[in-house]
Amino acid sequence: MKIKKLLIYALLASGLASCAVQDFEDDYTDPSKLAETTIGKQFSGMIHSNRLYVLPGYRDYFVVRRITANPYTQAVGWVNRENQYVPGSAAVEERWDVFYDFLAQYREIQKVHNQLSDQDKSDKRVFMIAAATYFYDHTQQLVDLYGDIPWSEAGMLSINGGDYQNSYPSYDKAETIYTKMLDDLKGFADEMGSLNIPPATGTEFKTQDLVNRGDIDMWLKYINSLRLRMLTRVSGTSEFSARAKSEIASILSNPGSYPIVIDNNSNVLFNIHTLGTLMPANNFQSGLEDWDGNIAGKRILDHMVSNQDPRLTYVFEPGIGSAGGNYLGLDPMLNPTQQNQLVLSQTLSIYNRSTISRNQYFPGVIMTAAEVHLMAAEYYLKEGQDALAKSHYEESIKQSIGFYQYLRGLSNNAESPAVEEPTNESVSAYLAMEDVSWDSASGLDAKLKLIAEQKWLHFNVIQSNESWSEIRRLGKLDLNFWVDNSNQQSLPPSRWMYPGSEQTYNMENYLVVQPQDKLTNSIFWDVK
Repeated sequence: MKIKKLLIYALLASGLASCAVQDFEDDYTDPSKLAETTIGKQFSGMIHSNRLYVLPGYRDYFVVRRITANPYTQAVGWVNRENQYVPGSAAVEERWDVFYDFLAQYREIQKVHNQLSDQDKSDKRVFMIAAATYFYDHTQQLVDLYGDIPWSEAGMLSINGGDYQNSYPSYDKAETIYTKMLDDLKGFADEMGSLNIPPATGTEFKTQDLVNRGDIDMWLKYINSLRLRMLTRVSGTSEFSARAKSEIASILSNPGSYPIVIDNNSNVLFNIHTLGTLMPANNFQSGLEDWDGNIAGKRILDHMVSNQDPRLTYVFEPGIGSAGGNYLGLDPMLNPTQQNQLVLSQTLSIYNRSTISRNQYFPGVIMTAAEVHLMAAEYYLKEGQDALAKSHYEESIKQSIGFYQYLRGLSNNAESPAVEEPTNESVSAYLAMEDVSWDSASGLDAKLKLIAEQKWLHFNVIQSNESWSEIRRLGKLDLNFWVDNSNQQSLPPSRWMYPGSEQTYNMENYLVVQPQDKLTNSIFWDVK
C-alpha cells in the first residue's frame, strides 16, 4: 500500500494503516515520489484526508458522536444504559487515528517545503500559513478531548528518514500546544494580508484550496476567528487570562487589521456544492439517523418550543401519530423501560431530516458568525460593557436564524414537513423576549447562562464537539443526567481517556501521562 510510510504515526500509536481515496493517492501520498509532488497537491491532500470529520460523515456521527458529544450535551435523546458515560474504545481509537493520519499529511507538506529553495519557500508561503491554520484548528479539537497529546514530535518518521527509534513521540502539555498555536496564529494574522503572492502561486492556491477557494480575505477571517475561539477557551485560566483579554480586545477593536466572521456571507464552510468540490455528505443520513441517533433531547427542544424559537421547524420535526403534531423530546431522567416505549411509539420529535441529515449539500461547518458574535458578547460582558455585549448577543441570534434558513435552502430533500419561515415580526418578538431576559438577568453569571444557552441551541448536533467543550468551560447549563450507579463513572466525563493502543505502541511516553489519564481529570481550561 503506497501510503504506509506516510501514516507511520498511526502504525506506531494505534496499529492502524488506511488508504486515502484513490483519486488523490497518486498526487500526494507517496513519500518516495516527493520530487514529483507540490506543496499545493499536499495541501489539498491534507484537507481531503480528514474530510469526513469536517463534512458530516458516518464514522464521525455514528461511531464517535452518537455515544459521546451528542448525549453529553443533551442535543439528542437516548435510552439510558449501564456504562454509557465511558467513551467506547471504538470512538476513542477512531478519533485518535483520524487526527494522526491527518497530522502525517501535514508533516509531508513541511517536508516538501523544507526541500525548496529560499525563493520558492517565500513564493509558497501562503500554503504553509493556510495549512498550519487548518491543522491548528483540528489540533485544538483533539486537545480539548484528551488534554496532553503527542504533537511536536509526532508523525516524524518520514522526516527522520525512517529512523523508528527516534520517531516515538513524547506528549506535549496542552498549555504548551495552545501557546504555540496562539503565537503562530497571531503572526499569521499580521503576515497573511501583506503577502506578496506570485500570480502562478495565486492560481495554484485557488485551485488546491478546498476550504476558501484561494480567498485570502476568508483565510484572514478564519485565522482571527480561530484565534478568538482559542483565546476565549483559555480566558478563564491564570496562565492565559491577561493574554486573552489583551488579544481579544485587539482583534475586536481592529476589524481592518484583524477581520473576523461577522455575517453568514463570511462563514467558513467546506462547501460541497461549490464547483470542483466533489465530496458530498451522502453518509450524514445513516451517521445521524441509525439506531435512533436523531431523537430530540427534551431540554433543548422544550427550550425552543416554549420560547417560540424561529429556528424550531428548521432544526426539529414534530412527533407523528398520537403526538398530534406536537414536539416531544426524550427525557434523560426517565428509566430505560419508559424511554424504550417512547422510542418504539415513534411519537418523539427528531432532527429535521431535510435541513440536516438528508441534505446532501450540507456543508462542513468550520466557523460561523453566530459563534463569533457570542464570543464577542462574552468578552464585552466580562469587561463591563453591557450594551456592546447585548448587541453582539442579539446579532448572534439573527445570524443563527439566517444560518438555518441557509442550510434548508441548500437542501435537495423535501421529506420533512414544510418549515415555518420566520417573519420579521416573529424574529422581532423572539429578540424582544431575549432582550427582556438579558435586561432582567441579575449579574454576570445569569447573562453568561443566556450566552451559553444560545451557543447550545446554535451548535446542537451540528457542532456538538464544540458545544461539549463550551458546556464544560462555562458550566452554566445545569443539565440533569441519569446517574449510572453501576459504574464508577456515573455521570458524563471531563475528558476522554487515551486509546489503549498508546500503551501498546508508545508505552514509554504514555507512562509519563498515565497518572493523569482519568475520565475525571479536567482539561486545563476547565476551571469553572
